[in-house]
Amino acid sequence: MNEFATLTTDERALLRRVEVFASDVVAPAAARWDRDNAYARDAIAEAAALGLTGLQVPNSMGGLGHSFSCKAQLADILAAADFGFAMALINTQNVAYKLARDASPEVAARYIPDLLAAKRLGSTALTEPHAGSDFAAITTLASANSDGWQVNGTKAWIINTVASDVVVLYAQTEAGSGGAGIAAFLIDGTRPGFVRSAPFELTAQHTIGVGGFELKDYQVDKEELLQPAGQAFKFALRDINGARIYVAAMCCGMVDAALRIAADYGRTRQTFGRRLGQHQGWRWSLGEADVDLTAARQMVAHAATLIDRNEDAQFAAAKTKIFATRMAERHLPALAQLMGAEGLRDAYPFARHQIGARIAGFVDGSTEMLLERITGTYAKESRPS
Repeated sequence: MNEFATLTTDERALLRRVEVFASDVVAPAAARWDRDNAYARDAIAEAAALGLTGLQVPNSMGGLGHSFSCKAQLADILAAADFGFAMALINTQNVAYKLARDASPEVAARYIPDLLAAKRLGSTALTEPHAGSDFAAITTLASANSDGWQVNGTKAWIINTVASDVVVLYAQTEAGSGGAGIAAFLIDGTRPGFVRSAPFELTAQHTIGVGGFELKDYQVDKEELLQPAGQAFKFALRDINGARIYVAAMCCGMVDAALRIAADYGRTRQTFGRRLGQHQGWRWSLGEADVDLTAARQMVAHAATLIDRNEDAQFAAAKTKIFATRMAERHLPALAQLMGAEGLRDAYPFARHQIGARIAGFVDGSTEMLLERITGTYAKESRPS
């Protein structure tokens, strides 16, 4: 288990249980889930029994009250077994935490218990068919009326949407107003006006449960406003910083799993009269991956600590995600190459992890967008630390 200095005794004990869960439940089923285009609802319920859907929810609301650093480590462990499952679970986790943090006591009490028990699942809906990384360009419109708001629009590429019906939705309250007009609402997918789209067909990682939905004159009650215009955009950007960090942690988990598998294979496979691991050139790919994995995990630990301290993590999160996704995209194919044709068997996660790394490069801000954010500061007098 990767060491985070800030973890408590209870957090470390939980993560040891998560390692067993990932090894015994997630990893053995991951290839089958992918072959069957399956969403792992039953496994999410098992994770909920460990308290994982309420990882950051306060104890007073039935959760574990653990730190963001613990969440990053959990992401690392679970993604080593299956990236899509890790993303699906954490997205329900995110909604439970956001409701605990931002919702009225009545709304929180109505939804959080079912999220903690995985009786209902959660999604966060920012992306639209024509607005991805450009969050301020969303056009889903919430129009105020006497009872609250009427919402119309379409969301796409939303994690968990194949099964979720508790949705934190971001919508414009004034067309053309950019980030200043965006507000956050709680959407109940069991109500009239919520129309779920068919699941998106992906190359792999179907456990991410990605899809979309349309809102047709959906009525949001007044108490279901989570953050008003003027606040929601800023809160969302802060939450995205956290997402970039745990996505980077997932990349670390996938590379770690591939590294361990390849190293084990090299200790037993014979070629040219010697074990693979005795060939100097073969070992170099392991060493290169090990070096970059260590650096990426240090970056994750640093950025996660900033979140826990409620300090500005914008640039640390961006740099961490850029480095970790590039690290995964570089080393996963190289480690698969060390296995030869054996690595093509679906008993090994190399192909699934490579798709996971590609997804990681898209979600929560593309690498290109993050580079632009970072390098844009070089035109100013002060540079990011």
